[in-house]
Amino acid sequence: MITHRPTTHRPTTHRPIRLVARAAVAAFALLLSAAAPSVAAEPTAAGLWQRTETGKPGGKPVVWVLMLDRGNNMYEGVVAKSFPQPGQPNLTICEECEDDRKNQPILGISLIRDMKRKGRVYEDGNILDPRNGDVWKAMLTVSPDGQTLTLRGYLMTPALGQDEDWFRLPDSAISQLDPEIVAKFMPEQAATQAAQAGKPAAAPGTAGKAKAPPAPAPKGGAMAPAK
Repeated sequence: MITHRPTTHRPTTHRPIRLVARAAVAAFALLLSAAAPSVAAEPTAAGLWQRTETGKPGGKPVVWVLMLDRGNNMYEGVVAKSFPQPGQPNLTICEECEDDRKNQPILGISLIRDMKRKGRVYEDGNILDPRNGDVWKAMLTVSPDGQTLTLRGYLMTPALGQDEDWFRLPDSAISQLDPEIVAKFMPEQAATQAAQAGKPAAAPGTAGKAKAPPAPAPKGGAMAPAK
């Protein structure tokens, strides 16, 4: 008697399909990891910037502005150092300001406010003109290499505004700032400088204040964008 053994049917394997799927997932993950560093390395407006008399990198300095990251993509710019200009009065306080900055020392004053970051562009902000207290609408654009900051001040719309280029200063320029400015706005750098010098960091809160009450400053100066 011949007995026929039942034929065993092995289940069809899906291994080739699984391998293709895994390869696709790995390729997608690799693509994401390759794109991530470019986003992280995108330059920001944070740092120390110089406005020059000629609007060129080698021009005579007019003012240094420290741009600060205030969190939530919001940025602010403060006057970190000003340079007297020949034939123009040295503006020491914002006598013409009409908001909370009235009679505040120009050194350390909040010059640029409410800048909202969108990549390399900063919008919906404003800039103070210390000469007369006017507040202009403004936007900022950081160059792809992070070395130039283009400020556009305007009244109604950016299309009717005027551009002005500022230039990034190296970290070594921080040593040329008033120690009180560094202590107030860059406490970590202040602590480092104090440790290197072997003395306590300067107490913040008095930057730009004269030892005696300053006389009313005449209108003038050259810190805000040209109209």
